[in-house]
Amino acid sequence: MKAMQLTGLQQIRMVEIPDPVITNDTDVMIKMKTIGVCGSDVHYYKHGKIGSQVVQFPFTLGHEGAGLVVAVGKAVRHIKAGQRIAIEPAMPCGKCDQCLAGREHTCRKLKFLGCPGQAEGCLSELIVMPESSCIPISDKLSYDQAAISEPLAIGVYAVKQSIPMKGTKIGILGFGPIGMSVLVPVLAQGAEKVYVTDKINKRLEIADKCGASWTGNPDNEDIVTSIKEKEPLLMDVVFECCGKQEAIDQAIELLKPGGKLMIIGIPEFSRWSFDVDTLRRKEITITNVRRQVDCVETALELMSEGLVDVSLMPTHRFSFEDTQKAFELVADYQDGVMKAMIDFE
Repeated sequence: MKAMQLTGLQQIRMVEIPDPVITNDTDVMIKMKTIGVCGSDVHYYKHGKIGSQVVQFPFTLGHEGAGLVVAVGKAVRHIKAGQRIAIEPAMPCGKCDQCLAGREHTCRKLKFLGCPGQAEGCLSELIVMPESSCIPISDKLSYDQAAISEPLAIGVYAVKQSIPMKGTKIGILGFGPIGMSVLVPVLAQGAEKVYVTDKINKRLEIADKCGASWTGNPDNEDIVTSIKEKEPLLMDVVFECCGKQEAIDQAIELLKPGGKLMIIGIPEFSRWSFDVDTLRRKEITITNVRRQVDCVETALELMSEGLVDVSLMPTHRFSFEDTQKAFELVADYQDGVMKAMIDFE
């Protein structure tokens, strides 16, 4: 079969590799249909690592995927050949202290699709996943929605970990796919006002269409001053979704006393810094968001029931053969890209 492998920094090429095989009775073989390019994929593409997770070339990227089941192991009970599925990329052990505490996303032995040292990714024609990672989708949902359920689940989880949304004032700093994945559940859960910032104007146009109360570009205005003029009592929660130090600084200024900072963005550096005096005097709570746990099915249900709309997220499409072009586009933030989708057919 064909796979797209990262063979060096910013180098992706198509290779022929053996077809995967079902080795465990609970395995499911999937014919890939659609993949979304994630920001973490781009970190590996540009830098070859995220923190301590370092790529050993060659390596197959990709974890936001959807496909068609073509074969199942003899112990698989809930998945059948011919079903369309969304893929949950996390493969926890189910036995460690973290899994037993309901924290499968911080499993001591976690394997994650497309994560160096854990599992090869889904940028290949066929992959094998455990049954627990395969979620059937209804006829109402497209393969795009199934693939997007992965980043959307991160937003759903982040909102769940913050505070009740009804009547709140919310800031979202960075409006890429994760920022949008926060915005739509925040609005669905009744936030009163949502203020969104990004440095790409086309993304801000999408935020406006999605229902943001206000949008601003920090390259064009002092967004802290602008938001404070509209909300002198400041924000209840700010979601940092871009991995930038300047966004952390803005978030601390924008939060009201007792507010909560949700850090979702993955930075290219190894340490954050904080204004300790402001942080302490306001008694700000800081929560790091590590992917998600048990929210992919919720994300699929929200889309299926029409409670959230992610139709504006895919802005660019590429064939499997043009995977390198997709990564180049996203890595350089070209053409106002929000989410690049890669289609196998």
